[in-house]
This record gives sequence, structure tokens and C-alpha cells, in this order.
Amino acid sequence: MNFTLADLSTNERYKLLISTIVPRPIAWISSLNTNGSVNLAPFSAFNYMGSDPAIIAVSPAEGKQTLDNIRREKEFVVNIVTVDLLKAMNLTATDFPIGISELEIAGLSALPSVHMKAPRVAQSPVQMECKLHTILEIGRNRVVIAEVLELHIADKLIDSKKFYVDSSGLDALGRMGGAGGYSTTRDSLTQTRLTYEAWQELQK
Repeated sequence: MNFTLADLSTNERYKLLISTIVPRPIAWISSLNTNGSVNLAPFSAFNYMGSDPAIIAVSPAEGKQTLDNIRREKEFVVNIVTVDLLKAMNLTATDFPIGISELEIAGLSALPSVHMKAPRVAQSPVQMECKLHTILEIGRNRVVIAEVLELHIADKLIDSKKFYVDSSGLDALGRMGGAGGYSTTRDSLTQTRLTYEAWQELQK
């Protein structure tokens, strides 16, 4: 079955896209509210976009405190969500009134950032300090493009000499379709990319 997306409602397009683009990484964004309290919220419209410079993109909905905070402060921190943080992350997805700190409600601890006023989530093993580059407005979508200025990785996950990160050991969560669907990264497959020369050898 095929769908012409222009003929569908926003909700119908949403249901189809989030159920087929899976699993999606989760940006657990910490930012500062106007009263100085810490806002913490998860977003699964998020990914790596490039490394020269280091660029990520995330799409918080219009009207969300996170988007307002990013517009005002021009900065934020992305904290990676692991399996053991699922319940805390889910709690921070609640629409609390403006000025209430989800960080405190979820019983999490803050760590100071190197470049940003917004803190990092201490319990997260990977944190990215991000500086706003631009916000694209496409229809009702708001796509935040940001440069990662500082990347924090738990010592147990990194071989600093080889720049190798133990992705499996990270045990990150991925967002699936449905109201509460998630996946883990515990099971993985490895497939080495072929060079053209190697492919030619296989044809003999």
C-alpha cells in the first residue's frame, strides 16, 4: 500500500512516519527556563548531521519550553538516554507548568557544563554541549541545527587513544512507534563495507 502524504492529516502522517523510521535516537535536552530552573525533555526527532563541524539536528515542537529556551539562550545540552534511565526520561516527557524543573522531579543530578549555562544530566553517560546555529521553519516543523562544542563520554565506554566508543556498552534506548514503544541497542549485527576491489574479487 502506498500513501500520498499531502492527502493525509498531520496525525496520519505522524503515525506512519514514527512507525517506519525506527529505531530513532533520543535527545534528552536540558535547557534553562526564564527563572533559571532546568528544563529537561526528550525528543526522538533527532540525529547526527555531520562532523566538519560537528552538527546535530533536533525538532522540538512549536510551543514547547525547550524550543523557547533554545531560541532565547542559543544553547542546550543533549544527554543520551540509556535503558536504566527509561522511567526517569518518561517522567520528564510530562507537560509540567513552565518554571518547574523536570530534573528535580525525576530525582536526577546536574553537572556543570564547560561552555554552556545549561547543565548536563549526571546520570547520562554521554552529554553533548550544543550551540545553536539556526532554526529552520518548514511548515509547522521547527528543526534546530546546532554545533556540538563539547562531548562528554563516560571513561568506561571510551578508548581515548583510538577514539573508539563501546556503543553496545552504552546500552542506549531507541524510540519505536506507538504510544510507548522503545528498543535497546543490546543486540547488534556487523557487516563490513566492501571496497570496489573486494566486490570485484567476489565476482570471479
